[in-house]
Amino acid sequence: MPARVAVLVAALLVAGCGSSKSSAPRAGGHTTTASATAPARTTRGSAPSALQAEATSAATGDIPDNQVFIRFHDAASAYSMKYPEGWAQQGTGARVTFRDKNNIVRVVVTAGAQPTAASVRADLGRLAGAHVRSRPRPLTVNGARAFKVVYTTASAPNAVTGKRVTLMVDRYYLSHAGEEAIVDLGTPIGVDNVDAYRLMIESFRWR
Repeated sequence: MPARVAVLVAALLVAGCGSSKSSAPRAGGHTTTASATAPARTTRGSAPSALQAEATSAATGDIPDNQVFIRFHDAASAYSMKYPEGWAQQGTGARVTFRDKNNIVRVVVTAGAQPTAASVRADLGRLAGAHVRSRPRPLTVNGARAFKVVYTTASAPNAVTGKRVTLMVDRYYLSHAGEEAIVDLGTPIGVDNVDAYRLMIESFRWR
């Protein structure tokens, strides 16, 4: 009788171990499936941080008058915008950056209502390291209401020279059908990209 009990207990232990092992893949698979789904759009409370230049990267100078621009389309975020051909693209979807060294343009699309002067001021209050140079200014972009602000940021000091690169950034708040796009166009102090950046922001289209 004791031998039979011992055999029964051993069988139960083996069965329990098998059950434990078979449940692990199901839990892991569930986590993988959830992480593979597209993340929900953030709300305006998660507005993008201020643009930051790199002290180790020299500015390329003004964007030339004969610069060729190509159109970037993002179907998921339902917008398009022109940018200079040859600039490096980083990211896609709701957050994309175009860069030519310290000439930087970034578009971040979030879910949110039409921006107001008050909501723009609240965003600016959360921009760590940014020095706001202008109040929210209402304007229209392609006939749609928008806001523009200007701020500056300084890069970390160069490890060798100790010099910093100061970036002047035009930030635009645009909205359409429950979506908000925050467009930052940054250029180092002393570099004139006014005409090129005007072309870029005026090329912005919701689809």
